[in-house]
Amino acid sequence: MANPHAETRSYSDSDTKAVSKDPSIESVKLEAADNLEYDAAFERKTMRFVDWRILPLLALLYSFALIDRINLGAAYTAGMAKDLGLKHGARYSIATCLYFVPYILLQLPGNLVLRKFGVRNWLTFIVVGWGAVQLAMGFVPTWGYLTLTRILLGALEASNANLAFRYKRHEVQKRLAIFYLISVTMGGLSPLLAYALSLLDGKQGIRGWAWIFIIEGAITIALGIISWLFIPDFPDQNKFLTPEQTALILKRIEEDRGDSIPDTITRQKVFKHLSDWTLWAYGIMFMCSTLPAYAQAYFISIILQGLGWSKTNALLLSAPPYLPSVVTALFFAWISDRTKHRGSFIVIQGLICIVGLSLTAFAASGNVRYFGIFLLNAGNSGTIPGILAYSSNNVVSHSKRSVQSALTVSLGGVGGIIASTVFRAKDSPHYLPGLGVTLGAQGLLILLVGITNIHFRRLNKLSRENKLKQPLEGQPGFLYTL
Repeated sequence: MANPHAETRSYSDSDTKAVSKDPSIESVKLEAADNLEYDAAFERKTMRFVDWRILPLLALLYSFALIDRINLGAAYTAGMAKDLGLKHGARYSIATCLYFVPYILLQLPGNLVLRKFGVRNWLTFIVVGWGAVQLAMGFVPTWGYLTLTRILLGALEASNANLAFRYKRHEVQKRLAIFYLISVTMGGLSPLLAYALSLLDGKQGIRGWAWIFIIEGAITIALGIISWLFIPDFPDQNKFLTPEQTALILKRIEEDRGDSIPDTITRQKVFKHLSDWTLWAYGIMFMCSTLPAYAQAYFISIILQGLGWSKTNALLLSAPPYLPSVVTALFFAWISDRTKHRGSFIVIQGLICIVGLSLTAFAASGNVRYFGIFLLNAGNSGTIPGILAYSSNNVVSHSKRSVQSALTVSLGGVGGIIASTVFRAKDSPHYLPGLGVTLGAQGLLILLVGITNIHFRRLNKLSRENKLKQPLEGQPGFLYTL
């Protein structure tokens, strides 16, 4: 018979008063560490509230970050290439590639100032900023100015609000998948929006490709202003939850991994965390997964046009491959969280990517190559949130998670640089060198998942047998997620 008290817990008056009277971080930390009791229905209600408050708006912001980042391909197809002379030499690749230089270099500083200024203030600043830069791209007279705006865009987008701070380790991949899929689905539909905006060609004397940047930049600025009103801060700093809900969130995190309250970030800690080889492994895995994502985003409409489709059809056919990936990514996220296992599902999705890339690279029929893009998306769309969940599950402390997040996303940007440089105009229409490099990256991804899984499995075994001098990640009872 079930325990009648298992689902019924309540807050004591002292719990509520402690949080209400003293809002300092340290008092909340003590509150979270107490034997706080809560009702399971209250927990579910609180987490649903957190989900609805955080996921849609952050996903929308990330969606437009992605759209503003990748709409260069649609603008290229819509006439920008001719107007700005982007077909000469490697100009298009340079414009796409240089975005990633500040994006990579500023990830760690961007994540550190996020804590200093608060999520709401910092995100509002950078979103309005990159929206203004995006709008300005509609008025660039030469490819040099286009490249400059791309560099500014990369600098402003070099921050990210990590979802893992608010959830238990094995709750996070479903949220990451939903977050990522909202953004990728909107990104997948962006060619349709770009096509519609390109039809404004000549209005107010402005070219169709320029309208793509102007309208999408204006939307981004509006979203940045809205974000200031609704985006919550870190769990220990938020103002949208009641004291009871805040205490619940912090207690859940404390029980799960013992880092509900942020530790101080110092230079020594940053270098110590950077010396952990597993953080670099996560970053390289993420690089391998972003490479095909960026390659498709920047070059799918160009590749399709090279295969014989018209400009209009190339833009319209760029969207459908993203849609089936919603099902596969959610399925793998659900089963991964349910089984509390990451590595094997990342490998399966990597193999799906390899099949899709092989078809796109080597099939004789254009239709079969197009089908390969569907398979590529089906595997890759779930790999990205899977790697983010895998890395966040195996990191403890806010300082290490900030370094891990910055390093992972930075190396993800390297995937964008590789995609920008290996898909060369002279390789059109088959782009075999670029597809070959992307194929090899999936093999490297699978290899690294295997190496880290073996490493973590060995450490978990030693921990269970009490053969380690210190607990894993400094947390008694902690075990790595495989």
